[in-house]
Amino acid sequence: MTTFRHSTPEDIEEIMEIIERARAFLRSQGLDQWQKGYPDQQIFLSDTATGLGYVLEEEGRIAAVCALTFTEDPSYGNIYGGQWLTENKGGAAPAYAAIHRMAVNAALRGEGYAGRLFEEAAALARERGMESIRIDTHAGNLPMQRALEKSGFSRCGTIYLKGGAEDGDARIAFEKIL
Repeated sequence: MTTFRHSTPEDIEEIMEIIERARAFLRSQGLDQWQKGYPDQQIFLSDTATGLGYVLEEEGRIAAVCALTFTEDPSYGNIYGGQWLTENKGGAAPAYAAIHRMAVNAALRGEGYAGRLFEEAAALARERGMESIRIDTHAGNLPMQRALEKSGFSRCGTIYLKGGAEDGDARIAFEKIL
């Protein structure tokens, strides 16, 4: 049985193993994504403490992990070479959720867990009254791009990350209307 739930402190060791294997995979693909010390254990502990951390669990094993936010993301304030599917209406910011720090357990890669996590995150965002869900990824991260497109996300343009170890790095932005 698959469960989408908040992460707990007891999950951190398994989450970090998933993240380290994802980091190694990205490095093996020649990508600089996640190679500057982000994300680290402290951010996952913070995600857990603040309720932003989620895991997709399959039979007691973490299949995928992410952070899910429900507030405006500074990195998504400006988009280049395209536009978001949802735009500001009368000056009000659109209501969107954002998926960050998403990774699939390497042992389960290619088995549809990314799509399942996206479905669960979208369902939670709908429950909270969000219009859409957004996510970004490295231009070279083709497996993630394929998973996003397969899950109904549309490529919207390029954003530049604000803050943290990857500040200023370009990412392809995706959005899905809920």
